[in-house]
Amino acid sequence: MARIEATRDRPGARDANALLALPDRTVLVHDYLNQFGGAERVLEVMHDLAPLAPVYTSIYDPAAMPASYQDWDIRPSWIDRLPGARAGHQRYLPAYPLAFERLKLPDCRLVLSSSSAFAKMVAPPPGAVHVCYTHSPMRFAWTLDQYIARERLPRAAGLALRPYMAFLRRQDRATLPRVHQFIANSSVVRDRIGTWWGRDAVVIHPPVDVERFTPVGADEIGEYFLMVSRLVPYKRFDLVIEACNALKLPLWIVGDGRDRPALEHIAGPTVRFLGRVGDDELRDLYAHARAALFMSEDDFGIAQVEAQAAGRPVIALKAGGAHDTVIDGVTGVHVRDQTVESLIAAFGTFERTSYAPDRLVEHARQFSRQRFERELLEVVGATLERHAAGEAAAWS
Repeated sequence: MARIEATRDRPGARDANALLALPDRTVLVHDYLNQFGGAERVLEVMHDLAPLAPVYTSIYDPAAMPASYQDWDIRPSWIDRLPGARAGHQRYLPAYPLAFERLKLPDCRLVLSSSSAFAKMVAPPPGAVHVCYTHSPMRFAWTLDQYIARERLPRAAGLALRPYMAFLRRQDRATLPRVHQFIANSSVVRDRIGTWWGRDAVVIHPPVDVERFTPVGADEIGEYFLMVSRLVPYKRFDLVIEACNALKLPLWIVGDGRDRPALEHIAGPTVRFLGRVGDDELRDLYAHARAALFMSEDDFGIAQVEAQAAGRPVIALKAGGAHDTVIDGVTGVHVRDQTVESLIAAFGTFERTSYAPDRLVEHARQFSRQRFERELLEVVGATLERHAAGEAAAWS
């Protein structure tokens, strides 16, 4: 087995006695560092496993990222110096393939990329192994019509994007040989990798900090249903609000975003907007909710796991990561279609079903950080071993 060694007194280690490490001479690559979400949580764990590794990215906005990132060795591309790139990175879309392809990585043993768009296009140095953790192949290129509908783009914008997206798909395929091993964050992403790229992938679900959530007693459960997310069109808060208006169910919404004024306009008297909340308050809201609601197709769905870790069931659209994160009839309810009618039917199923908090917590713990670390290191080690064996065979 390639060397994946235990370390002590290593900077960034959570548990110096138990935490393993990625190999020496590891380089990390990530799409963008100008917003914080699930992909960045994955990158943080990768960095904890290789705290001295440089992080190559397209842009880096320190003000938008956790303060701890300022202690990292972050090396943004030339796009970072372009006017307005940090605040509006989409405007430079045509530049990203070139920026990543021309990144000059140092001599290294392992390139570990975290990609939902362009990071996988990076060329590893001679002799290095490239493992790509794929949050999804770029959906705006491969499912353009869905992306246009999801972002509510005008028809003219869609027509203008089509020729470039065809070019981008060709570029996406052309850079596939640069990756030795793909890792998918869910089974649906594994299927996209197979369909769009013609490559196999190992599924390793993202790390969720499930230990920080604690269930409460049955007599402490409130009457409200909970939604937690950015308030953007594709999350379909509008459908949930309409269903809760019709059923007169209390709905509490955590998060903020550009859709908030429109959503407040259609919200009935049982809907509350809480805005952004701190970690402690969020844990409390999860633990006391009747259930957490999700009506969008997410590649994985960390919040779905967090709710179950707090002992609460989930009502989620039967799409994307919910196939992996929610067991229908056991840890929650699958909503058949992205419609108000289907959600109302799912509420009826929820009312007729009982859920065991211990079973919910048990299921959520399958997505722990420790499991992610172990599985990631196993795949990296096996890939390095295969690469070394191939090189040895070439010289024999």
